[in-house]
Amino acid sequence: MEKVILGRTGICVQKNGFGALPVQRVSLNEAKIILRKAYENGIQFFDSARAYSDSEEKIGLALSDVRENIYISTKTMATTVQAFWEDLETSLKMLKTDYIDIYQFHNPSFCPKPGDGTGLYEAMLEAKNQGKIHYIGLTNHGWKVAKEAIESDLYDTLQFPFSYLASEKEEELVRLCEEHNVGFICMKALSGGLITRSDIAYAYLLQYKNALPIWGIQKESELDEFISYQKQAPVLTKDIEEIIQHDRKELAGQFCCGCGYCMPCPQGIIINQCARMSLMLRRAPAENWLLEKWQAEMNKIKDCIHCGKCMTHCPYGLNTPELLQKNYEDYQTFL
Repeated sequence: MEKVILGRTGICVQKNGFGALPVQRVSLNEAKIILRKAYENGIQFFDSARAYSDSEEKIGLALSDVRENIYISTKTMATTVQAFWEDLETSLKMLKTDYIDIYQFHNPSFCPKPGDGTGLYEAMLEAKNQGKIHYIGLTNHGWKVAKEAIESDLYDTLQFPFSYLASEKEEELVRLCEEHNVGFICMKALSGGLITRSDIAYAYLLQYKNALPIWGIQKESELDEFISYQKQAPVLTKDIEEIIQHDRKELAGQFCCGCGYCMPCPQGIIINQCARMSLMLRRAPAENWLLEKWQAEMNKIKDCIHCGKCMTHCPYGLNTPELLQKNYEDYQTFL
């Protein structure tokens, strides 16, 4: 059974974290069943965010009676001190707890620091002094902000996208976290659904002893896969390495990983699906993506007004309107 220690926090858990973003899409009863099953099978780390609608509430309802046995990380997108405290108090209430193990700034455009004029980091310190949070973390999709956070030594953890499609720069972040004793929480280990074999994703991450993957789970069948790896972890064989190299070659360059920060679109385009439709058609059964529902969604691309809003919010600097157009044209060939 593989274990991970999250840097200076000393938090030691199985190399399986529960990413609770997807449970906002299922019913309360379904969420309780999945969350409880995860806990009963040894998963102790649960990650949520104030922005994930009722995700925190579902964690609170399912796991508040075993609070002392689990670790909870959640996030705030607050840009003011007042909003910070409002988010924190709401999260505590929803989670049915009086403390949060790791409280994280949620994908800020800069690295909050003491004396930067925002008061945000000072608010984190005050929350820690009050015992409402135990450790301070930051999540990001931008390499520069992430690197700055690590090297500042102000943060106990970093949460960042990481999978076998990672670049050398992203691998460097994992090494930097280890050097600075910063816990590395790995999100999007399946690259937003582009990686279709979880065993390969898991085998790759076993190389990084300090990386804790949080898997986005909304079905029992998905949970069962990751639970099985705790008993018998996948091995990074030659065959698996060949698949990794093939996928890296196929997915080289810029592609939409489906993070959703470009949303909502003023024209109603589901950007974080439509902008990667070409890849989904080739890496998953195409039939579901060709149903009338998705034909209608893809047709909305014709209504794009090129306002640029999506580009200003894309943490990867993609030319989203251009990417949408290319995916639309490719989609027509499948139809």
